[in-house]
Formats: sequence, C-alpha cells, structure tokens
Amino acid sequence: MPKENEQSLKMNEALIAIHAFLPVRTPCEWVRAALDNVSVLMIDHANCEKKAASTAMSLLYRYIDRQELLQKMSQLAREELLHFEQVLALMQTMDISYEHVSPGRYASGLHKGIRSHEPARLVDSLIVGAIVEARSCERFHILGQNIGEPLAGFYLKLLVAEGRHFQDYLELAKLYCNNRDELAERIEYFLDMEADLILKSDSQFRFLSGHPT
Repeated sequence: MPKENEQSLKMNEALIAIHAFLPVRTPCEWVRAALDNVSVLMIDHANCEKKAASTAMSLLYRYIDRQELLQKMSQLAREELLHFEQVLALMQTMDISYEHVSPGRYASGLHKGIRSHEPARLVDSLIVGAIVEARSCERFHILGQNIGEPLAGFYLKLLVAEGRHFQDYLELAKLYCNNRDELAERIEYFLDMEADLILKSDSQFRFLSGHPT
C-alpha cells in the first residue's frame, strides 16, 4: 500500500473512533476564531503538547507499581515532547514568538471532577486524559481541513501520530477499574462536562477553548 494511502487510512480510522467517542463537534465559531488568531493558536498548542507530556510524566511518578501505565505513559511523553519541539520549530519559521499566554478554563474545568481517593483518582485522571487527547485530535483534523499550509499538513500528520492516544488512556482506565458500570458512568459524566465546556461561550480563545464570545 502506498504511504499516502496508509496515512489516509490511519487518519480515517482515528477520526471514526474519535467522533464516536466525543458527543459534540467543535463549533464553527471556534474555527473562525482560530483562523483569526494563528499566533495564539500556535503558542497555546505548544503549551498543550508540553502539558500532555507533563501529565504523562506525572502519572509515571505517581503510579510506579502500574507496569502497563508506565509503558504507555513513557511512550506518550516522548511523543508529546517531540511534537512540542515540532510546534516550536514551525513557529520559528512563521516568525511567531513563544510568549506567555494564560491557561484557558478547559483543563481546569475537567480536573474539577476528578475524585481525590484512589483508585478513583487514577481512573478519573485517565478518563480526562482520554477526552483531552480526543478533542485535540478532533481539532487537528478541523485545522487540517480549514487552515493554510504549512499548518494544514502539519496538523493532519499530528492527527495520524496521536490518533490512538485517547484509546491508550481508555484502555488503562478499563484495566484499573473493576466495575464496568461505574466506568461507563464516569466516562459519561466527564463527556457531559466536556460538552458544556466546548459549547458554552468562552471569554478567551485557546486551542481547547469553547465557543468564543
């Protein structure tokens, strides 16, 4: 199979799974805001990649007795840091300075629902990780379809590279949660929370912000 066809197949497979998982799609208003705020988009995307690596590393340090988690999070952290470097390199070619931008409400909004006792904390953290990864990939695809080069091709390649990350998180959540009904309820709980964050108005544009005002 030609490499282009293989990449297209992987992208389509990832999108089918992502769209089946996420209950809502990104609003068109966010897409328009992204096209009008490319510098902020890129800076905050770099922050997201760095944060994703940090989240994986945090799980590595916190749960040293979970062999499957150690293996998956180690690989994921390396990939996220590589993508962070790629975003920075692309920003440099576009003459975009990596400056401070305040964090949006998306991640903090989801983390408010994480329970504090174990193993519930681990399971909830993995579910949140899955949702963040799925939404990021959904936006990679949207940007790949709507933004100009060189960003369009870059985001579609990222979708292929990170398309399984959310499933890796979900597989770990299933592994460490013995009660399947409880797991389904927690996934639905966080997906409802995430849909609210995505569809409600947001005062600032960010890579994972909601409906821009």
